[in-house]
Parts: sequence; C-alpha cells; structure tokens
Amino acid sequence: MGQKTHPSGFRIGITESHKSSWFSTMKKYPKNLEEDYKIRSYIEKYLNKANISLIKIDRKLDQIEINIHTGRPGMILGKMGNGIDSLREKINYKLNVSNKIRINIIEVKEPDKEAELLGQWIAQQLEKRIAFRRVIRQGIQRANKANIKGIKIQISGRLNGAEIARKEWIREGRVPLQTLRANINYTYTQAHTIYGILGIKIWLFKGEQIQM
Repeated sequence: MGQKTHPSGFRIGITESHKSSWFSTMKKYPKNLEEDYKIRSYIEKYLNKANISLIKIDRKLDQIEINIHTGRPGMILGKMGNGIDSLREKINYKLNVSNKIRINIIEVKEPDKEAELLGQWIAQQLEKRIAFRRVIRQGIQRANKANIKGIKIQISGRLNGAEIARKEWIREGRVPLQTLRANINYTYTQAHTIYGILGIKIWLFKGEQIQM
C-alpha cells in the first residue's frame, strides 16, 4: 500500500509555515486551539463568497491578529469601508473572544495561482451541474495561464450522477510530491451536488525554493 502524507504538513519549516503562530502554557493551549478553529470556521462561513485563500492567526500578548488573504477584498471591506469593524464585532459577539482583535486584509493578486481559490471555482462549477471533465480542463487552462509549473486535479464521488462512486484525476507538468524543497500548494474542498458530495483535491507546483 502507498503511504500518503499531507503535502503542506510534510513541508512545514521548509517551504511552508504554520497557519497559526503563537506560544502558550499547557493549560491555555486547548482553549487557544479551539478559539483559532472557531475563528477560521466563522470567517469562512460568514465570508463564503469572498474568495478567501488563507487565514493566518498571530497571537501577541492580549491581541489576536488575523490576516485574511482574499481575491475579493472589496467584498470584505464593504461599500462604506466599515466591513472590518463589522466583522470584528461579530467575532467578538458570536465567539466571545476575550482578547483584542486586529484584522488585516491582504489581496491575492493572482488567484489562479492559489489552489484554494481554484478548488472553490471548480466546486461552484460542479454544483451548477457542468460535466466534471470539462471543469477539470478549464481549471488546468486557468492554471497554465498563470504560469504554474505543474498541476494535478482529482475529483472523487458520484461523477456526473453515476450510481457507483469513482475517482478521476489528471496531471499536467511536474508535481514532485516527494521533493521537500518543491513549493506545493495543496487544497481539499467539497462540491455539494444534488446527487451527493464530490471531493476535490488540487496540487499546484510553483517551483523549488531552498529557504522560506
């Protein structure tokens, strides 16, 4: 049997860094961990159409700094520019976070180079009942236009409404999963269709890097 490992967790400290950055005592660790999970889940649910690719959380003394990487910053900021204040109040109210919250919006200038955003787009297309092979081809074309060195897309489930679930994948270019210095951008997302849930995995190879 093949032994699989998560492409991002495999490279932490080499080409990847942790999505949360903080230090705490053993007593506070479970509380901080749960708080991070709730913050991420709430932001992803509340801003589900804002094309969020990454949420990084840094804790400094009594302050929580949340960096939201998004392809549509205007949707978060709002017409009057008070979207950040509204989001901060909602997080404080819903999750009862005791620390001060600071939110930074970082624009993703090349969304087709982000596996998370590409996965969200593929999920939206599949939910519109577009044939999965056509969606995969279009996804690869978008990545190629962004000068990605390699891409692999895998979709599993009841493809095109078939009674038996199966797995289909396609790869173009190089995707060296065993090379630690390879910068692999990986994501897993789901498409909720009328005939069941389809799992989508994407690996993007952005080139090799020696230092973070």
